[in-house]
Amino acid sequence: MASAKPAPEAIHAGLRDRYTTVRQTTLALTRGLTAEDMLVQTVDHVSPTKWHLAHTTWFFERFLLQSWRDDYRVFNPHFDYLFNSYYFRLGQMHPRPRRGLLSRPSLEEVLDYRAHVDEAMEALLLGAMDKALIKRVVLGLNHEQQHQELILTDIKHVLASNPLEPALHDHPPPPAPKPTPLQFHAGPHGLQSIGHPDWGKEEGDFHFDNEGPAHQVLVEPHALAHRLITNQEYRDFIRDGGYDNPALWLSDGWSTVQQEGWNRPLYWDEGLTSEFTLAGRREIDPHAPVTHVSLYEADAFARWAGMRLPSEAEWELAARSKETAGHYADRGFYHPTGSDSSEGMQQLFGDCWEWTASPYAAYPGYHPPSGAIGEYNGKFMCNQMVLRGGSCASPAGHLRATYRNFFYPVDRWQFSGIRLAKDLD
Repeated sequence: MASAKPAPEAIHAGLRDRYTTVRQTTLALTRGLTAEDMLVQTVDHVSPTKWHLAHTTWFFERFLLQSWRDDYRVFNPHFDYLFNSYYFRLGQMHPRPRRGLLSRPSLEEVLDYRAHVDEAMEALLLGAMDKALIKRVVLGLNHEQQHQELILTDIKHVLASNPLEPALHDHPPPPAPKPTPLQFHAGPHGLQSIGHPDWGKEEGDFHFDNEGPAHQVLVEPHALAHRLITNQEYRDFIRDGGYDNPALWLSDGWSTVQQEGWNRPLYWDEGLTSEFTLAGRREIDPHAPVTHVSLYEADAFARWAGMRLPSEAEWELAARSKETAGHYADRGFYHPTGSDSSEGMQQLFGDCWEWTASPYAAYPGYHPPSGAIGEYNGKFMCNQMVLRGGSCASPAGHLRATYRNFFYPVDRWQFSGIRLAKDLD
């Protein structure tokens, strides 16, 4: 017998509770930060914490309250310019590289803005809700969860750039267990289907538009490493002259290494003994996964090891039957903690985003949603690479096997790591 669908009242109550939890979690991440910390922007792609707090609030105001409540009073009309990110169909916005110049509004006013929108959203969630409204609320919550991760990765860059290297918290992760030697597990091959199966349907689990439609891909025989590459393994690559050998690097990667003077992961010291973490500077744990490496560095390591990076199809096929449990932000370490098992595929979710060799492009049959919300993902499908699996800064419950993250090959301020793959005869 099919289970009965939950009553509308239960759905509404659950959505209200989830809204409150997500919004409170965002604020909880900022505990331990000063107002001055939350204003700083170190580089173009790092946004101030205060801007994240306001932008996620603007998303609910602009895409929900102004569309579904005729009586809604906009908190401040100027915020539409200040806190729009990239939705040009809604108008112009303050330039991204200059977000750190927004000394006003104050943090106190941004927090008042959040309270104002939360009060209006509570009233909206108490009323009648159709499928379109529920879908938009869920999108807004997932959007805020993405910014929760960005708050952590961005503030890490800010704190690391301070000569004092202040810590966000004082509870580093426990030492990682010694990993077993790399094992390779053969994955499905032949004609395979990837992508979210509910794409384009009215009912089904939430997913972003870039996760579908489901489609077939031809996958050659291959195998994936059972775990992520560790700090010690990456240190061996460095000490073997990995950053000095142009034969290991993609052309753009070698140019970047020369121009930027890279010779180690972001946040490592020159002696390769310590790294900056959100718990302050700590001794590098040799058994923990290496993180904060670019696509170029991940690819060079794979070549040095005689391997390659997996395609996103290979990764998804390995992950789709696995639980999404992993080392996420809810553990409070905000740092990869290593594997605690020696059997089967490990660390597919959490710890580090895993670089793939796949460019971020539209799946066959993809079309962005109509209206301004269509600018969320589709227009970025060029010149970036796909990462899979989530990280130690990702919110628990936010990830799934079809989830596609994307960054430029040069980016390494995110918690990005390495899983190896190889071809099979």
